[in-house]
Amino acid sequence: MAKKGPQACSVLFKFMFMFLFLNFGVLHAEELELLLSFKSSINDPLQYLSNWNPSVTFCKWQGITCSNSSRIKAIDLPGKNISGKLSLSVFQLPYIETINLSSNQLSGQVPPEIFSCTSLRYLNLSNNNFTGSIPRGSIAYLETLDLSNNMLAGKIPQEIGSFSSLKFLDFGGNVLVGTIPISITNITSLEFLTLASNQLVGQIPRELGQMRSLKWIYLGYNNLSSEIPKEIGELTSLNHLDLVYNNLTGSIPSFLGNLTNLHYLFLYQNKLTGSIPKSIFGLRKLISLDLSDNFLSGEIPELIVQLQNLEILHLFSNNFSGKIPSALSSLPRLQVLQLWSNNFSDEIPKDLGKQNNLTVIDLSTNSLTGKIPEGLCSSGNLFKLILFSNSLDGEIPKSLSTCKSLQRVRLQDNNLSGELSTEFTKLQLVYFLDISGNNFSGRIDARKWEMTSLQMLSLARNRFYGALPNSFGSDHLENLDLSQNRFSGTIPRTFGSLSELVQLKLSGNQLSGEIPDELSSLKKLVSLDLSKNQLSGQIPASFSDMAVLGQLDLSQNQLSGEIPINLGRVESLVLVNISHNNLHGSLPSTGAFLAINASAVADNELCGGDTSSGLPPCRRVKNPMWWFYVACILGASVVLALACFGIVLIRGRKNLELKRVENEDGIWELQFFHPKVSKSVTIEDILSSKKEEKVIHRGKKGFSYKGKCIINDMKFMVKEINDVKSIQSNFWPEIAEFGKLQHPNIVKLIGVCRSDRGAYLVYEYVEGKNLSEILRSLSWERRLKIAIGIAKALRFLHCYCSPTVLVGYMSPQKIMVDGKDEPRLRLSLPHLRCIDTKCFISSAYVAPETRHSKDTSEKGDIYGFGLILIEILTGKSPADAEFGFHESIVEWARYCYSDCHLDMWIDPMIKADASINQNEMVETMNLALHCTATDPTARPCADDVFKTLHSALTTSSCILGLKFSSYF
Repeated sequence: MAKKGPQACSVLFKFMFMFLFLNFGVLHAEELELLLSFKSSINDPLQYLSNWNPSVTFCKWQGITCSNSSRIKAIDLPGKNISGKLSLSVFQLPYIETINLSSNQLSGQVPPEIFSCTSLRYLNLSNNNFTGSIPRGSIAYLETLDLSNNMLAGKIPQEIGSFSSLKFLDFGGNVLVGTIPISITNITSLEFLTLASNQLVGQIPRELGQMRSLKWIYLGYNNLSSEIPKEIGELTSLNHLDLVYNNLTGSIPSFLGNLTNLHYLFLYQNKLTGSIPKSIFGLRKLISLDLSDNFLSGEIPELIVQLQNLEILHLFSNNFSGKIPSALSSLPRLQVLQLWSNNFSDEIPKDLGKQNNLTVIDLSTNSLTGKIPEGLCSSGNLFKLILFSNSLDGEIPKSLSTCKSLQRVRLQDNNLSGELSTEFTKLQLVYFLDISGNNFSGRIDARKWEMTSLQMLSLARNRFYGALPNSFGSDHLENLDLSQNRFSGTIPRTFGSLSELVQLKLSGNQLSGEIPDELSSLKKLVSLDLSKNQLSGQIPASFSDMAVLGQLDLSQNQLSGEIPINLGRVESLVLVNISHNNLHGSLPSTGAFLAINASAVADNELCGGDTSSGLPPCRRVKNPMWWFYVACILGASVVLALACFGIVLIRGRKNLELKRVENEDGIWELQFFHPKVSKSVTIEDILSSKKEEKVIHRGKKGFSYKGKCIINDMKFMVKEINDVKSIQSNFWPEIAEFGKLQHPNIVKLIGVCRSDRGAYLVYEYVEGKNLSEILRSLSWERRLKIAIGIAKALRFLHCYCSPTVLVGYMSPQKIMVDGKDEPRLRLSLPHLRCIDTKCFISSAYVAPETRHSKDTSEKGDIYGFGLILIEILTGKSPADAEFGFHESIVEWARYCYSDCHLDMWIDPMIKADASINQNEMVETMNLALHCTATDPTARPCADDVFKTLHSALTTSSCILGLKFSSYF
C-alpha cells in the first residue's frame, strides 16, 4: 500500500502536464490563426511575409517577437509597402504589447475595436492611408499612440483624456477639425503631444499648463487663434514648443521665459505683435529660435549674448529695427543667421563670424551701412552669404576671397566698390554670384577665372572696363549678365563654347567689332541682349539655327546689311528689337517680325512689314521691260487660276500657312505651323484620322476626342472640338501664337483645321508615357531630371514669351516623358482649359485662390508645379483618396518637413537614394513648400524656381530643418 502514493502522484503529474500541453497548443493555434487571418487581409508586394506559414514556428516569422513563454509580444512591420485593410485579428492577440504597422499603404477605417486590446503598450499606425474618424475608447496602460499622417477626419474624441498612462500622442498630418478637447489635459503623464497639420480651430487650452510632464508640444499648421496662453510658461520640463503656421495674435508671453529647459522655440508664420520679451533671452538652453514671418517690432537687445547654445536664429520678415546686436558675435555655436526683410540699420557687427560657426548669413533687404566684416568666414564653413539691397560700402573683404566653402553669394544693390581680387575669381564651389548694382571697377580679363561650378554670374551695373575674359572657368554657366559696364573690345568667340548658356546679356557697354558666328552654337540660348554697344557688320545668318532663341535685342548698335531672311523662321523667336542701326532692305514677313512694334525697327533704312511696323512699303526693283511683261502675264495667270478654281486662297496672315478647302463636309480652314507637315497632310487626312486602322491609342471620350494616329506614316495626336460655337472669337488668333511656341520641353501644336461644324487640333506625337504612370518606377536622379525639364518649360512660358503664356493648371497627366527621361508639357489652350468652372474645382492641382473661377495666373502655375514636386518626392498625389481636399497634401508635407525627418516623407521607392542625395531632396522639398505658399505673392517666379531647383544639384551642405530665404 505504501507504493500507491508515489504512483498516484506520478499519474496526477502526467495528467496535469498533458492538460497544460493541450491547453498551450490550443492557445498557440489561436494566435497562429489570428496571424494568418491578418496576412490574408493584406497585400505584400515585397514578399516580406513569405515565411509566414505554419511549417515555421511563428516566433521565427519576420516582424514577430515572442516572450520567453513563446507568446506573441510584438508585431513590427514598418515600411514594408503592405496595403489592404487592417484586420481586427492582430488586436485580438491576447498578449500583444507592440503593434507597429507605420509607413505602409494600409487603407480603410481604423477598426473601432482596437482600443479593446487591453494588453497594448505601443500602437503606431502612422504614415498610412487610413480614413474615417479616430475610434472612441481607451487603453489604460497604453504608453504610445501614433496615428499621424493618415486621412483621419472628424473631431478628436473626448475619451482621449482616459488614456491615463499615455506618454506619446501624435495625431498630426490628418484632417481633424474642431477644437482641442479640454479632456486631453487629463493625461498628466503625457510627454510628447503632436496635433500639427490638421484643421483645428479655437484657442490653445490654458489647461495645458497642468500637464507638467510635457517635453514636446507641436500644434503647428492649424487654424488656431487668439493669444498664446501664459500658462504654457508653467511647463518647466518643456524642451520643444512649436506653434507655427496658425493665426495666433497678441504678444509673445513673457512667461515663456520660465521654460528653462527649452531647446527649440518655433512661432513663425503667425500674427504676433510687439517686441521679444527680455525673458526669452534668459532661455540659456535654446538651440533654435524662429520667430520669422510675424509683425514683431522693436530692437534686439544685447541680452541675446546669454543664448550661448544658440545654433539657428530666424527673425526675418518682421519689423525689427535698430542695430544688429554685437552680442551675436559672441555666440560660439551660431550657424544660421537670417534677419532679412526687416528695418535693421547701422553697421553689421565687426566681429561677426570670428567666434561663431556660421554657415548661412542672410541680412538682405534692410538698411545696413558700413563695410562687410572681415571675419564672416572665420569658421571655414560659410556657404551662403546674402547681403543684397542694403547700403553697404567698401570692398569685398580679402578674407572672403579665400573662403573656399562659399557656394552662393548675393551682394547686389549696395554701394560696394574696388576690384575683384584674383583669389575671389578662383572660388571653385561658388555656383551663384551676383554683385550687380554696385560701384565695382577694374579689369576682369587680366586674371584666370577658375570658378568651375559657376552657373549664374551677374556683374551688371558696375564700372568694370577692358576686354571680356575668354572664359570664366566653368562648363555649367547658364546665366551671364555683364550689362551696363564699360567693357570694350570684341565679343570673345570662345563664348560660343558655353554650351549650357540660357541667357546672355552684354548690353550697355562699348563693345565693337562683328557679332561672332560662334554664338549660334549656343543651342540652349533663350535670351540674347547685345543692345547699346558699338557692334558693326551684319546680323549673323547662323542665328537662324538657334532652335530655342526667344528674345533677341540688337538695338542701338552700328549693324548694317540686310536682316537674314531665315531669321523670321526661328519658330521660338517671339521678341526682336533691331532699332537704331544701319540696316536696310525688306523686313522678313515671317515669325516675330510679323506685326512688330514700330519702336523695335525704328531708325534704320528698312521697308515692308505690317502696318504696325510703321515702315514704308518696299519699292519694286526696276527691271528690263520684257521681264515686266513676263511678270505681269505670270501674275495674271496666277490670279486667274485662283479665281477659276477657288480651291486654295493663301492669306499672308503672320506667315502661318492658312488654306481654305471645300469638300463634301463643308468649307474648312487648314493652318499648319510646320512647313514639312503642311506639304504632306491634307484636310481629308485629318478627318479620317479617327478610323480604327489609323488609331494607335484612343483617349478618353468626353469634351473632346483624343487619339494617337498615323497620317501618311507620320504620328500625331489629334484632338477634336465638337462644340465650336462655345469658342470665343479671339481663340483662333491665340492658336496661331501657340503654334509659334518651340521648346524641347513643350508638346508642339502642329496645326489646326476648323469649320462651322467642328475643329481639330493636331499635336506632335510623343513616344512615352505620362508622369503619373511611371513616377513610382523612377530613381531620384531620373525624377530630378524630369522636374528640371518642367521648370525649364515654365521659365520659357513665363519669362521669355511675350505675352506670357500660362499653363492653366499643372498635373502629372499633362507631362509626357520620353525614353530619355525628357519631359514634355502639354499646354491647355485658351478657352479650352475648362468649359465650366467645375473643371477647376475638381482639379487637385489648381491653386486655392482660383478653385472657384476660371482665372489663371503665373502664381497658379507655380502652385501646381509645387504640388508636382511634392508628388515626385513623396510618391503621394493630391488627388489620392487619402486627401479629401488638395490643400491637405501641402499641409501634410509642411508638417512632415518641419523637422526634416527625411524617412518620414520621402517615397519609399527612392529611400535607397536618400543617403547620397539627402541634401538635394531637402532643398527640393523646401522649394516645393515655397511654391505652394497660401499667399500667392510669397511664391517665387518661374525663373527663380528653375535656378533654385537646378542649384540643388550642386548644393553640398544643408542644415536640416531650416527655411532657406533666397530663391535666386
